[in-house]
Amino acid sequence: MISVRQISLIVAAVIALMLLSGSLFTVHQTHQALVLQLGEPKRVVTEPGLHVKLPMVQDVFYYDSRVLDLDPPGQDMSLIDQRRINVDAFARYKIVDPLTFFQAVQTETAFRDRFGSILNGSVRDALGRAELADVLGDKRNFVMREITDAVRRRAPEFGIEVVEVRIGRTDLTQDTTQATYGRMRSDRIAEAAEKRGLGQEQKSRIEAEADKDRTIIIAEAERQAQILVGDGEAESRKILNAAQGKDTEFYAFFRSLEAYRASMGAGTTMVLSPDSEFFRYFNKAPGK
Repeated sequence: MISVRQISLIVAAVIALMLLSGSLFTVHQTHQALVLQLGEPKRVVTEPGLHVKLPMVQDVFYYDSRVLDLDPPGQDMSLIDQRRINVDAFARYKIVDPLTFFQAVQTETAFRDRFGSILNGSVRDALGRAELADVLGDKRNFVMREITDAVRRRAPEFGIEVVEVRIGRTDLTQDTTQATYGRMRSDRIAEAAEKRGLGQEQKSRIEAEADKDRTIIIAEAERQAQILVGDGEAESRKILNAAQGKDTEFYAFFRSLEAYRASMGAGTTMVLSPDSEFFRYFNKAPGK
């Protein structure tokens, strides 16, 4: 049978083991610890390994010492040009002062709620002074620096270090998307109308210049033709006058031929006497 003394020793050993286990705690290399005594912070432990605390009097809060993510829900906001966008921002941070962190929020869950609101508020303030082209274009880095600086100014209040802040996604809301597409369509229609107007203007100018050149060319051709006709007629009269002076009968014969050609066209009907003077060269040759 187990004696009372043995039972006492066993109970004492169990109590001693419980006290020993309650006085030891381990800090992992990826964590840091805050020791509380009756709810009051006593010391911060950052060295990994086995450490001692007062059993049943002191408690330990563990905080991650690695870089952590803060990704609050996205939010709709208005830009300075009244366009509404949906922005999803996130941050990376480290807990560098567990005591301040505990005094400010105690738990990481509470921190995510409070600092997530601060992050979204900084994003909303910065984008409220920017246009859509600034968010999507060359000024994006400037906007991000403004947001990051605003967030980092609040970091010491929570005992953290903000590593970086980023905007993961920027989407136009449905109304803004439709309005943007409508404006783009109107701009393209106006641009097309302007180009068509310029094309029509160039067409009219080219046609006017072509008509002008055509008129000049035709007028010059007609002038040259009239000159040539005049020169031909003058030469013809000169030749005929010379012929008339040399051979009067031949000149009369030639003039009769011209009269025949002028009067006897296709479908011409003439009623004349056979012995008419008009036909005197039909029956005899000149000079006979």
